[in-house]
Amino acid sequence: MNIPLNIDWQQILLHWLNLAILIGGLYFLLYKPVKQFMEKREAHYKEMEEQAAGKLEEASQIKATYQAKIDSAEAELREARIKAQQAVQKSTQEQLDQAQAQAKQIIEQARAQAEHNKERMLKESQRELKKLATEAAEKIAFHADQDPFDQFLNLAEGGGAHDKVR
Repeated sequence: MNIPLNIDWQQILLHWLNLAILIGGLYFLLYKPVKQFMEKREAHYKEMEEQAAGKLEEASQIKATYQAKIDSAEAELREARIKAQQAVQKSTQEQLDQAQAQAKQIIEQARAQAEHNKERMLKESQRELKKLATEAAEKIAFHADQDPFDQFLNLAEGGGAHDKVR
């Protein structure tokens, strides 16, 4: 059988059969493993994405808890600062009150001591005056030949003679 253009249908069918076998063989040898590999890879990346999303959520929760802890710590620090300032002010006021009390006590002691010194000086001067008056009286009594008033004046002026014309 001679076909125009020298086409051999048997050869064409064999080539188609070879092509079908080649495609079937390549499908089983290459396509299925590549498809399985791609599915595994896709599943792996989905799993990694889910893990990353989970870790991101966990990190945001941890961040929120730490932020809350930081805020509470800042609030505690503010409260501690306020308490410390109040304690310092209270201590300062107590020290100031104590210093004022000590100053009043020192002033009272100084006044009392000054009063005591004044009284002592008055007593001493009175004693000295009594002593001088006694000595003057004794001298006047022992020197009765002169006028007592002149003798007193002589003693008061420093013991010099005061001559009075009689």
